[in-house]
Amino acid sequence: MPFGRATTVRPLTTRGRLVTLGALGAVAALALTGCASNGTASGDATETSGKVARVTVTLTNDGSDRCAVSSSKVGAGPVTFTVKNESSTAITEVELLQDQRILGEKENLAPGLDPVSFTATLTGGKYQVYCPGAEHELTGLTVTGSVKSTANSSAASLLQDGTKGYAEYVDGQVTDMVTAVDKLEKDVDAGHLMAAKTDYANARPYYEHVESDVDGFVKKGHKATDNAGNLDYLIDMRASNADPAVGWSGFHAVERDLFATGAITADTKRYADDLATNVHLLAKLVPTLEYKPEDLANGAAGLLEEVQSNKITGEEEAYSHIDLVDLAANVEGSRQAFAYLKPGLTKVDPALTKQIAQQFDATNTLMDSFRNADDLGGFDSWDASTRAAHANAISQQVQALQDPLSRLAEKVATA
Repeated sequence: MPFGRATTVRPLTTRGRLVTLGALGAVAALALTGCASNGTASGDATETSGKVARVTVTLTNDGSDRCAVSSSKVGAGPVTFTVKNESSTAITEVELLQDQRILGEKENLAPGLDPVSFTATLTGGKYQVYCPGAEHELTGLTVTGSVKSTANSSAASLLQDGTKGYAEYVDGQVTDMVTAVDKLEKDVDAGHLMAAKTDYANARPYYEHVESDVDGFVKKGHKATDNAGNLDYLIDMRASNADPAVGWSGFHAVERDLFATGAITADTKRYADDLATNVHLLAKLVPTLEYKPEDLANGAAGLLEEVQSNKITGEEEAYSHIDLVDLAANVEGSRQAFAYLKPGLTKVDPALTKQIAQQFDATNTLMDSFRNADDLGGFDSWDASTRAAHANAISQQVQALQDPLSRLAEKVATA
C-alpha cells in the first residue's frame, strides 16, 4: 500500500519528514525537521561558514504575505536554513521539499519570535521552499554538486551507528503504543470510563516520545495536502487545529469524551476504533524509515519546540490536563535522540556534548519535581493555577536546553 509523507496545508503541525513509499516494505528517506518556504528568492549568493551553507527565509506582510528566500542556488552538502517571521500572520510554517518529500520544516512561526533553524544535508538536484499562505507559496532552490562521503570518519561511523540504534528505539515505542491503544479501545468498548481514562494517560507518552519521527504518512488515494489521509493528523489532531472538512478523530477526540463529557458514547467507541486502526497502520510503516544523524538532531530540537508551543500553554491536553505527561515525554524523546548521537558527538565537539547533557539533567530534575503518583500519568495536573505558578520556570529551563541543542544538527552533519 503506497504511502507518502504529508506536506499538509493545514492548521496541524507537521513535525517530521515526508517519505514516499512505493510499497509497504519500501525504504523511506527522511529528515526529522524541515523547512519549506514560498516567495521570491532575493539572490543567488549563499553565505557559508566552514563546510555549512546558510540560507535565510524571511516572512513579512507589507500589504501581502511574502516569503523571501535569500538564495536560489546552493552547493551540495550541509545547509542550514534560518527562518524569521517579521510580520506575517498568515504564514506559520516553512518546509523544504523535493519530489513531495519534506526534508525539513519549521512550524508555529508567530510574528516577532526569535529566528529558528534546521540543517539538512542536500545532494544535487531541484528543491522547493514551501510557505503555505504566502502570496507565492513555492520558491525553487537548485543544489549543485554532490556530497563528499564521510563514511571513513570514526565520528561519522559512530553517528551512523547511533541512527541504527535510534531506529530500534522508535520501533519499540510505536509497538508499545499499539499495545496501549488496544487496551484503551478495549476499555472504551466495554464502557469502563475510569479505566479508559487511565489507559489514555498511559498511551500518550509513546506518541510524544517519537512524534517528530512518525508524523507525516499519507494514506493511499490521498494527496499530501489532504488532512483526511494524514496519519499524524488523524491520530493527534487537537481542537485548536481541527479541520472542519475532516471532523474529529484520534487521541483528543477520545480525550474530550472521557474527560469533558464524562461519558462513553457510540461516537467515543468509533473514535477509539479509528485510533487503533491508524496506530496499527503507523506501526507497519515506521520500520521502513532510515535516519541520518542530522535527522536525530533536528528531531530532538523539534520535540522541544513542541514543548514550548503546545504543552506549556495547555493546548495539547485541553480536557484531561495531563500536559506535563506529554511534556516530560517530549523531553525524554529528545534526550534519547541525543543519547544515540552522543558517542560520535563527543568526538566532534566534547564541550557542546557536555553542555547539552548537563541541560538535559537540569530539565529532568525540574520535571521530577512535578511527579505525582496520585495523578493520571504520574504528574501533577496542568490546570490553570499550576500553569500560572510554573509555566515560566519550565519554559526558561527548556529554552536553556534548546539553545545548545539547536547547534547539534550542523555539528553532526559536518562530522
